[in-house]
Amino acid sequence: MTTIDISSHKIAEYLLQIKAIKLQPENPFVWASGWKSPIYCDNRKTLSYPVVRTFIRQQFVETIKKEFGKPDVIAGVATGGIAQGALVAQELGLPFVYVRSEAKKHGMTNMIEGVIEAGQSVVVIEDLISTGGSSLKAVEALREAGAVVKGMVAIFTYDFKIAADNFEAAKCQLITLSDYNILMDEALKNNYITEKDVDSLKKWREAPDKWGN
Repeated sequence: MTTIDISSHKIAEYLLQIKAIKLQPENPFVWASGWKSPIYCDNRKTLSYPVVRTFIRQQFVETIKKEFGKPDVIAGVATGGIAQGALVAQELGLPFVYVRSEAKKHGMTNMIEGVIEAGQSVVVIEDLISTGGSSLKAVEALREAGAVVKGMVAIFTYDFKIAADNFEAAKCQLITLSDYNILMDEALKNNYITEKDVDSLKKWREAPDKWGN
């Protein structure tokens, strides 16, 4: 799992500024899984800020060109990766598809929406990586359709070890534009958190299922 360093601090700064990421170690959030968490991430908010949206799009584009060359197709993971992926595909002049979390229950029962042919190369766009489970379902669906998945690029990752293990097991390269360590650096530098919060935030990332219990 690789993070691009050049722009990663700027992206972390933007995510904090627009409150796409909120840090509340003293008043934690509760995730759908039941985990208590000092962080909440909603990267859909980036779409409402043209400067931020454009910066992220360009970092996606430059990263794809550098790391993967030009694929045949860009794929977005539903739902957070759909708009980001469409912006990237438009900028690169490439076809776009998106992958549902599960097949439709009616009609054509598609899991992949759009046109992709067996043998075509694809780069997958995601907004957020937690454990990697839902993101890798999209990779599996594309591979089952005969596509050659060159890798995945995401805006942000929590850097859980389980995610790194899952991507390695799936033999899928993951690159993220920013990550949890960089976010903490920016949050501390810009007074979103204090020094005493850092230890708690590090402990959460190491054992999120046990933190706060």
